[in-house]
Amino acid sequence: MTRLVIDASVSVKWFIHSENEGNVPKAIEILKGIGDNTISIIQPPHWMAETIAVLARLQPEKVYRAIDLLDAMEIPVKAAAPEFKLASRLALDLDHHLFDTLYHALALQEEATLITADRRYFNKAAEFGSINMLTDFDSGLPN
Repeated sequence: MTRLVIDASVSVKWFIHSENEGNVPKAIEILKGIGDNTISIIQPPHWMAETIAVLARLQPEKVYRAIDLLDAMEIPVKAAAPEFKLASRLALDLDHHLFDTLYHALALQEEATLITADRRYFNKAAEFGSINMLTDFDSGLPN
């Protein structure tokens, strides 16, 4: 089973389907994999808040339904001192926001892969491993 951490740049695509939002089919492929139990995800504690914050800014009419759907997914959440320490180190080393590095630290600690659509973070952090761009995601499953 594929084990992933999904940042908000990906999870928001589960709800926004417009021509301005790229790679929605790839994000939906991950969502389907979660539903089919071929993909497992683990998330840091802020993932739902960050997803909803972006959605509230872009398509506020979808916020309450999105909260209900994300809550119903019962996604495991983890962040203890080791994840926060690693995330802090990444944030300092990369001069980047802790919320982004916390996703990555969790992937590193949990032997998972962070999937992101955030090219800026990816370019800074790729050298640490356990990170892929959404554009490059391939579940190996038929679409």
